[in-house]
Amino acid sequence: MPSYKAPVEDFLFLFHELLQIEKRTDLPGFAEMTPDMTSAILEGGAKFCEEVLQPLNQSGDEEGCHLENGVVRTPKGFKEAFKAYADGGWNKLGVPEELGGANLPSVITFAFSEMGSSANQAFAMYPGLSGAALGALWATGEDWMRKHVATRMADGDWAGTMCLTEPNCGTDLKLMKTHAVKQADGTYRLTGTKIFISGGDQDMTENIIHMVIAKIPGEDGKLADDLSTVNFFMVPKLLVDPETGAITGRNGVSTGAVEKKMGIKGNATCVLNFDNAVAYHLKGRPSTVKTETGEVKKSKSAGMAGMFGMMNGARMGVGIQGIAVGEVAYQNGVAYAQERLAGRALTGAKNPSGPADPIIVFPDVRRLLIGARSFVEGARALAMYVSFLFSVSRSSPDPKEREEAEDLSQLFTPVIKAYFTDKGFEAANASMQVYGGHGYIRDNGMEQFVRDARINQVYEGANGIQALDLVARKMTSKGGRATLTFFGKLDAFIKENEGIEEMKPFVGPLKAGYGRLGEAAGWLMQNAPKNYDNAGAASYDILNIFGTVTLAWMWAQMAKVSMAKLKAGEGNPEFYKRKLTLARYWMEREVPLTAGWLERSRAGADGLMELDASGF
Repeated sequence: MPSYKAPVEDFLFLFHELLQIEKRTDLPGFAEMTPDMTSAILEGGAKFCEEVLQPLNQSGDEEGCHLENGVVRTPKGFKEAFKAYADGGWNKLGVPEELGGANLPSVITFAFSEMGSSANQAFAMYPGLSGAALGALWATGEDWMRKHVATRMADGDWAGTMCLTEPNCGTDLKLMKTHAVKQADGTYRLTGTKIFISGGDQDMTENIIHMVIAKIPGEDGKLADDLSTVNFFMVPKLLVDPETGAITGRNGVSTGAVEKKMGIKGNATCVLNFDNAVAYHLKGRPSTVKTETGEVKKSKSAGMAGMFGMMNGARMGVGIQGIAVGEVAYQNGVAYAQERLAGRALTGAKNPSGPADPIIVFPDVRRLLIGARSFVEGARALAMYVSFLFSVSRSSPDPKEREEAEDLSQLFTPVIKAYFTDKGFEAANASMQVYGGHGYIRDNGMEQFVRDARINQVYEGANGIQALDLVARKMTSKGGRATLTFFGKLDAFIKENEGIEEMKPFVGPLKAGYGRLGEAAGWLMQNAPKNYDNAGAASYDILNIFGTVTLAWMWAQMAKVSMAKLKAGEGNPEFYKRKLTLARYWMEREVPLTAGWLERSRAGADGLMELDASGF
């Protein structure tokens, strides 16, 4: 049976040695983020994840969710675990104080999110999506919703979902058919079908609050074929009295099916049918704008802001799921490699008294494991850095710093979502490979990690879409301001450290990778305007260059901190030595791959686009 140990020591290193969050006393909540405080929170969270959530992961996968008489039944133990989750206050770590929450910084909430997803990704998605829905409702809902609905969600009595995808409409929201018609009392009646709704129904909470996007028909009753009438609605599973908050009956929401899927089987991925359901409009109503010539135009962003606010947080969360599954798969791969005896080391027996050596002695096994760990720890560093940027962008007293933090967090979001989930799947697959044929057997749990990891590359915007978003929007937005800011930070770090002898193994590869990233960006600027397919053809390779170089930047910084600690004789020397080994691995074996991606990105679109569709 698989096991899991939360990486508390690594989080503490990132918080207090790399980011030094306790020094940011100008940001709300950070003055209290001392090592003692963060250690207590993380250790308590680790205990819950290890002892309550992890034991349900494999059994939840085996049992799955079932639709019985119109109600979804979750796996045995999930209902009790959800209550324990709420009773322990783990769902309130980042909740505003007005809702009884701790309002802790996002570095803490995302760290706990990683631990929960490592322990049991299928379970962690229920409170994770509820938190995203709560945040959206708190930002866009009316006063009565905040008073009567948000409070119940914060307490864990009610859950929430995101209802975006339709059978004929995924990324292209213009194709949406779900519609909402305004009523005389100001409410709407919403009709349509949403699919792939994680946690769409379950038996763990009294009510579920669905956050739904839908179109409002025009005066002629027709749906526009653009985004101008896409709006954001709250649709409760059970009706709520706006005056008292009491549940008054069933709404027109039903579960059509629970999807039979590859992984995350403990999470109820549902088809939801909305049949004239009572819906409440959220902020972002469609508006009309009169131009100087008198022409009336509809707003092109009606209701989209709330949705994107919810989705961006979800994309960050999915990227962290990529780290999480890589971490737990790696841990179990290492445990097996230490115990499994097979063959002799290439340089002579390391276990001469035994019948064979443990397979950890073989370079290729180490390649699989070190590759996974170097990704996980580098990615975790970037995720915590971006989590910290979220707080800076909201609360820094310096408007320039707020702008820079917002720019960088937006720039890194598609990288975290796409690059992290691709590499997380790769890490899970590599760790399963360590087991050989035993990894393919369900009893050992490794194949579940691979199956669970696979969805992360697909939902919340498939990774190809994220790559295109990176090169076509994020890198070029506002004249490329965010990209230039990031490049400026790389320049500054390289100039500051390239003359330091002990930093050369880290700065040299970083500089080479950064140079290739700059070349790829330059090629894109010259060639994308000539043929937009060039941007699409190069986007995935540039995403890989961007992700690899960004993690190299994080590893170079961690290496610098680790060397300083070793020189000062502080902390656990084995921890810092291991950091340096992992940093060298990333520089020696991952960064050189950027040369190949650069060549691929400069190949252009012709080789991909010249074959007629009928020739496939």
